[in-house]
Amino acid sequence: MTKILVIEDAKDLRDDVVEMLTLEGYETKGAENGVVGVNLARQIYPDLIVCDIMMPELDGYGVLQDLRSTPDTATIPFIFLTAKTDRVDMRHGMVLGADDYLTKPFRVNELLDSIRVRLEKIAELERAASKRIDTMAENIMTALPHELRTPLNTIIGFSEMLTVESQSLKPDLITDWSQHINVAAHRLYRLVENYLFYARLEVARNGNQTIINVDDAKLEMPLSIIEMQVYSRADHYGRHNDLETNLVDASALQMFDLHLNKIVEELVDNAFKFTQDGEKVHVSTRVEDDYYILCVKDEGRGIAREDINSIGAYMQFERWFFEQQGMGLGLAIVKLLTSIYNCELNFDSIPNPGLAVEVKVPLLKTE
Repeated sequence: MTKILVIEDAKDLRDDVVEMLTLEGYETKGAENGVVGVNLARQIYPDLIVCDIMMPELDGYGVLQDLRSTPDTATIPFIFLTAKTDRVDMRHGMVLGADDYLTKPFRVNELLDSIRVRLEKIAELERAASKRIDTMAENIMTALPHELRTPLNTIIGFSEMLTVESQSLKPDLITDWSQHINVAAHRLYRLVENYLFYARLEVARNGNQTIINVDDAKLEMPLSIIEMQVYSRADHYGRHNDLETNLVDASALQMFDLHLNKIVEELVDNAFKFTQDGEKVHVSTRVEDDYYILCVKDEGRGIAREDINSIGAYMQFERWFFEQQGMGLGLAIVKLLTSIYNCELNFDSIPNPGLAVEVKVPLLKTE
């Protein structure tokens, strides 16, 4: 049963609202002031809170700030009931995170409609989150065994043949099999490193500034890093003929070299991975306004527009139709890094013309 907490110091009004909501089928509790309301909210974890603003001891604004300050109560829908009609007061409540604002006297239907809208919104968000989790779980179950077994099978198979037949093998065959082992090992190593890199970024994004202190970030002359990664990825895939570049330098960026290196590596690797021989990969940079803009564009199969917002870790699209490597960590890492550095990240894709990814990195402001 949906639980609603009513925080109101006027006893008659509180009792009326509690009774009315109970008759509507909600499990409803009342609290006579803000302090009692905060404590009760942390005991019963209601699905929604209806709260007066002008109360003794702790007013409604204080209640909202207190509950929004901790993760376990931060997302509870919150509706203010108040006699205050000033726009400044209303705006203040919304800035603090209130979901709705009803002025006294109010009609019963107004309150019920507001409650239904907020609960339906939460339910929709939960359905969307559940669907995303189900999709992610399916992708992990589908992709992870493949991503682990494929390189491991290669390493085990060729190493066993080398062990058993080493005395009779010709040097060129030993070299060929060793190369297969090396490629598979690097594929497995890259998967593990990207997973660890992504995990560290998640910790940094959630407020651990000891991992990434953006204010200390400074990178002068980024072109050398970009060129190194672009040509390294082209060499890895043996596709220098498919690479087109138009690269210019910038004075200084607000980013650490390790992270720009990773952004370029993942974007260019992704472009080569999802294109075939003969399909071009275009990499360009330019300075525009207060940004250094990196654009990586390919002529591959692209991503459906409806899937772009779902790009993230362990998210792959149309894996059943296309053989592909990876766990979706590359673009997820790019998204996390750009959010940490307040970069702009734009995707443009129509399947078959390919995918274009543009990263706008802030230039370091000079004194």
